[in-house]
Amino acid sequence: MKVTVIGGGASGAMCAILCARGGAEVTLLEKNEKTGKKLFITGKGRCNLTADLPPREFLEGVVRGEKFLRSAVWSFTPEDTKSFFENEGVPLVTERGNRVFPASGKSSDITRALDRALKESGVSVRLHSEVSKVSKDGEVFTACLACGERVTSDVLVVATGGKSYPSTGSTGDGYAFAKSFGHSVVKPVPSLVQLLTKEDVSALNGISLKNVTLTAQPGEGKSVSEFGEMLFTRRGLSGPIALSLSARLNRTSGGTLHLDLKPALDAEKLDARVLRDFAQRSNADLKNVTRALLPEKLNLYVLRRAGLSESKKVNSVTKEERERLVRTVKDLTFSFLSVGPFEEAVVTSGGVELKELTPRCESRLVPGLYFIGEVTDADAYTGGYNLQIAFSTAAACARDIAEKAEKEKA
Repeated sequence: MKVTVIGGGASGAMCAILCARGGAEVTLLEKNEKTGKKLFITGKGRCNLTADLPPREFLEGVVRGEKFLRSAVWSFTPEDTKSFFENEGVPLVTERGNRVFPASGKSSDITRALDRALKESGVSVRLHSEVSKVSKDGEVFTACLACGERVTSDVLVVATGGKSYPSTGSTGDGYAFAKSFGHSVVKPVPSLVQLLTKEDVSALNGISLKNVTLTAQPGEGKSVSEFGEMLFTRRGLSGPIALSLSARLNRTSGGTLHLDLKPALDAEKLDARVLRDFAQRSNADLKNVTRALLPEKLNLYVLRRAGLSESKKVNSVTKEERERLVRTVKDLTFSFLSVGPFEEAVVTSGGVELKELTPRCESRLVPGLYFIGEVTDADAYTGGYNLQIAFSTAAACARDIAEKAEKEKA
């Protein structure tokens, strides 16, 4: 059986390898000068491969497509992903938050392992091969390359990714291919990206916080909270908890973000601590006492947001002013404008409508046509979840192709 895979990213490479190992004649078409271009930059160049969790717990981290992904994830689990790369000679480590990385801390170990496996399994990898059009005539699929060449096959797998990080080649090609075959595409939006705020937070750029709680109250719908690490940018809020919230907010605009800088202390206990600090340094300027609570620049920002003069003497701070300070520390609010652009997004939310695919990612409209990875309307939180979705859907697709090939032989 001849198989054409469009896209040499995580899902495309994995699918091509597994199909070839199953006996198929596989051609991998990649528009870039190398495979795994986006994979190379994931996890800040360290490549967070998967979340080291049992399938049931893993699926709790899926934002869209959890039901659709159940079969794929249970059939090719995070443990299977780890075993695959370890068998390919890549030592792995599991770090805080169940995040799995190559032990070297280099994503190049992962891309090299996939390239080696592609070569050893006999996949014909065609670089600089941008596909401009796809079609099916009878039982034969045709991928027309931009250079004019035509590649035919019995099976066509679309693994072109979404629209995030377009500089890596993810420009939404797969959506056009899907539509040409009559498929519906859920509007793609950026996910795992910073939250842009109306307030000017440029003075806080680069400040990193640990053990804080960020709660989003959309204009419509229920509030949602995340606890952990956060980072201020020039235009808004980023870091793990902000990125996770973006997956819930990327189809809304407006609303409020509430940042609790001291979630371990309720308002009463925080007030008691502030009172103790004030008593010990009653003649000091307010900013010099409150900086024990917060990083310097954030300290000054909080005082301004609370309407307090940084040079005010502690012994002249009123009860109402102290309560205002505590309230601001416990609930520093920001007006949410929107999530950041695709150029900054880790993944895309939206894509090929899952109802039009089987659990093994085959089109219900066109037999022999498959959509895997980020091109589908399935996405998850940060922490290795989205790469695991890529690998699991690739494996599900390859398994289906292999079983169909066996039936044809019989």
